[in-house]
Amino acid sequence: MKFLFASVAVIASTLAVSAHAADLATPTAPAAPAEAGFSWTGGYLGVNGGAGWLNGDFSVPGASTSDKFNGGFIGGFAGFNYQLSNNVVLGVEGDLNYNWNSNNYDFFGTKVKVGTDVAGSVRARVGYAFDRTLVYATGGWTATRGFVKALGDKETETFNGWTVGAGVDYAFTNNIFARAEYRFSSFGDKDFYGIKADLDQHVISVGVGVKF
Repeated sequence: MKFLFASVAVIASTLAVSAHAADLATPTAPAAPAEAGFSWTGGYLGVNGGAGWLNGDFSVPGASTSDKFNGGFIGGFAGFNYQLSNNVVLGVEGDLNYNWNSNNYDFFGTKVKVGTDVAGSVRARVGYAFDRTLVYATGGWTATRGFVKALGDKETETFNGWTVGAGVDYAFTNNIFARAEYRFSSFGDKDFYGIKADLDQHVISVGVGVKF
């Protein structure tokens, strides 16, 4: 009987050791790596378009008037973002656009066309990233080219000023994003044929960009 009990104990111990060894030998599947969050860091470029509402104040000694020059525009932008660990995003951006905002006048039988066409800016940006949504403010230097066209001649002047605005970018994929933005620009003043012109503009735009 003692021999039987001893044999059973030996067999049980052997099975337990074998089972434990088998458990140790079984490979464990590696844990799936955690998915990295979206980052806005990197360069980008895109195209945009929208509408602009330009106001012009014109004055000569003893008299002044104002008029609206409203129209659409199309252009492009490029920049670079850097996202900090606290989701604050810092960046710099430049843009170049072509505006269709001109008026036609008749001065004693002479047709005169007045407006602006080429405009651009270089701006700083600061925003906060909610994963794929980036809400930002922007501001910096801006310029636009004003013109007066009459009798086959065209005189142009470059207005320099400042611009501020805000917008939102949304990344549909890791590389493609859409944008909506509002900006106000004050272009300062210049003299045209002895007339002092002071220009400012409100702009609403939408665009699509590629992030690298």
